[in-house]
Amino acid sequence: MHLSPSARAALVGTVAAVLLPLAVSAHAAGADAGPSAATAAVKRPKSLVIGVDGATFATFDQAKMPRVKGLMAAGMTATGNLYANPMAPTSSGPGWSTIATGVWPDKHKVVDNAFTGARYDLYPDYATRLESADPTLDTLVVGTWGPIPTTVFGPAVDARLGGVGDADTTATAVSRLSTTDADAAFVHLDDVDAAGHASGTGSQAYLNALETADTEIGRILDAVTSRPTYADEDWQILVTADHGHKPTGGHGGNTPGERQTFVIAKGAGFAPGSVRHDVKVTDVAPTVLSHFGIAPDPAWQLDGRAIGTLAPDAFDALRPSLRTRVDELGLPSTLKGWTTTAPGGWTVDNSAMPTGGVTEWRGWSFATDEFWTNAALGQSRETNVRARDVFAVADSDEWDDKAHGAGQFDSTLVGPALAVTGGASATVSYATNYKVDGPQTGDVYISFDGGPRQLLRSYRADRNAFERLTVAVPAGATTARLSFRYTGTNSAFWTIDQVTLTS
Repeated sequence: MHLSPSARAALVGTVAAVLLPLAVSAHAAGADAGPSAATAAVKRPKSLVIGVDGATFATFDQAKMPRVKGLMAAGMTATGNLYANPMAPTSSGPGWSTIATGVWPDKHKVVDNAFTGARYDLYPDYATRLESADPTLDTLVVGTWGPIPTTVFGPAVDARLGGVGDADTTATAVSRLSTTDADAAFVHLDDVDAAGHASGTGSQAYLNALETADTEIGRILDAVTSRPTYADEDWQILVTADHGHKPTGGHGGNTPGERQTFVIAKGAGFAPGSVRHDVKVTDVAPTVLSHFGIAPDPAWQLDGRAIGTLAPDAFDALRPSLRTRVDELGLPSTLKGWTTTAPGGWTVDNSAMPTGGVTEWRGWSFATDEFWTNAALGQSRETNVRARDVFAVADSDEWDDKAHGAGQFDSTLVGPALAVTGGASATVSYATNYKVDGPQTGDVYISFDGGPRQLLRSYRADRNAFERLTVAVPAGATTARLSFRYTGTNSAFWTIDQVTLTS
């Protein structure tokens, strides 16, 4: 709902009148409520997400982009990879739907630019969720590509406007941000994608399009900072893309240039010049919602998380020690992305593994998406979108590509002993992608206080999800240990990440 400036000012005055006594009383009670806390409390959250269609992050260093690079210097930069077929092609419909809704294509069901079968009823865009939570918020969408304002973002949004080219879209966004009390805005620029199709990322025309987009982004940012009320507002700025391009032009496939995307974020909580490896484009929507104080309902089943809530797991700590290729000669010789050395507290039991096979994948390994997925394209590894940063992987298919001793792949990943409360229930959670392409098994076990393993979950069919399993803790038990056993005969793979046990 759009409020007039005078009505909005009255509302802000009312909020300030309520918040100030609360701050004073908290201070009187001994809480830390100094001037900075009071000032932050009355600032109104504002959000701007700028989507640059087809922007390939790997080309940014070659282009003159002072405004985007200024955001990177002042905030956080994270690169990550999209899915590819069979989940969905690297196309705009699936890409922007993923960014807007916070779920992957296997949930929102947009797998092309026709939007046939889209489940926006189950997974609406974040602006629609904002309107549902607080109808007084003023939401704005301006997009050069028609489906952005007409399809990806729903009718609950206060203003959904199209642009005839990026210059027109920019002018509309600048006008709206300058003259209205917009709270949450999404602006889509399309001309970089057009240059990618016409010339590819290896062309000067593509770099020129990036530089033009940078100028347009600068105009939009200036419209924000020149607002008369800017000093009283808490702006969160995000820049992202729906997919990349090939050097020769085009997208939709599974090459690194097409799959790589990015999130640049500036605002409270984003350290200047920081770089992260665990952020996904699904995190854009919950990050905006969090900025407005809206915690996702578990029933929404979002795949993304607010960036500020993300924390590294034990596997992520392995990144500095990752190695370059040994047998995977199709990968760049300088790319670091795997190790078979488990993190502290974890062990890999390869006592049942035959000798030989591909070195990188002998037993459970720990890898990045850039390394593991690109070891062999087009075999569904691109669907491993729910893993973040470094993850555990057992891959009987790739291991079998080199001669080995008799027998099947048989390796068990064993976790550390974790504290539990006897007589209570515990929750085991983890991201998993289990893909079958031949004889294989995947089993999750739990043991208490060093006792015998108990089967917790078995996998025999494809499963790509974030699991939450409830288990009864025996009376008197104080610790629990998880283990993941995978066997396979030149089959497919199993990935595990973000393992937690809470009691």
